[in-house]
Amino acid sequence: MSDDNCFRHPRLAAVHDALDPDRGDLDAYVAMAEEFGARSVLDVGCGTGALALLLAGRGIAVTGVDPAGASLDVARGRPGAGRVRWLLGDATVVPPLGADLATMTANVAQEITDPGDWRATLSAVRSALRPGGRLVFETRDPDRRAWEGWTRDRTRRVTEIPGVGAVESWVRVTAVDGPLVSFRWTYAFAADGAVLTSDSTLRFRGREEVGADLATGGWLLDEVRDAADRPGRELVFVARRPAGEVPAP
Repeated sequence: MSDDNCFRHPRLAAVHDALDPDRGDLDAYVAMAEEFGARSVLDVGCGTGALALLLAGRGIAVTGVDPAGASLDVARGRPGAGRVRWLLGDATVVPPLGADLATMTANVAQEITDPGDWRATLSAVRSALRPGGRLVFETRDPDRRAWEGWTRDRTRRVTEIPGVGAVESWVRVTAVDGPLVSFRWTYAFAADGAVLTSDSTLRFRGREEVGADLATGGWLLDEVRDAADRPGRELVFVARRPAGEVPAP
């Protein structure tokens, strides 16, 4: 996965939700959990727990896994956190759950930049699902070239956070290497003048590449949807573990 310091640094993890308060993108995932009748969900790359807690609040058994301990610390401190099983690590640490649904929201799938790690993730998630269980994740459509808008002028904002003060933030691209786009977020805290940075890399995979990866991994691709909150910019993949498989012991 990419070295995304904003999820690993305690000070940045603590303000992450305040800096990105609009999680309307999660509404579609909650709706799909209801659409598929999911009673158990694995949330891969759960971060500070936004989706996991929404689902748990609806009576769904949720396991959230994330490699960033600082983000999990925030998640564990949120109201209702006791309803969720939290695991530290990537998807390969998840035991067979017999889950109905697995999710990777926002940039999670793209943050897995190494092809071997991506294959291992798809395999681990498949093992965590029951036969017939589904995986839903999104990825930015590379044809839209979203990174061209990741400049300081276009992304700079100042956010007032209770108990913290004003935090100025912006992003800029640091490198484009084929399907890999690297960028740096900068966060300036007015209260004490601290300036922290977070370096990340995303892998932009097209529809055909993702479809081929899923097929190679033994998945059935049911459909590719448009993201309701970002029409025309995101590809939402709905894949399924074949129903005839014998569950792992």
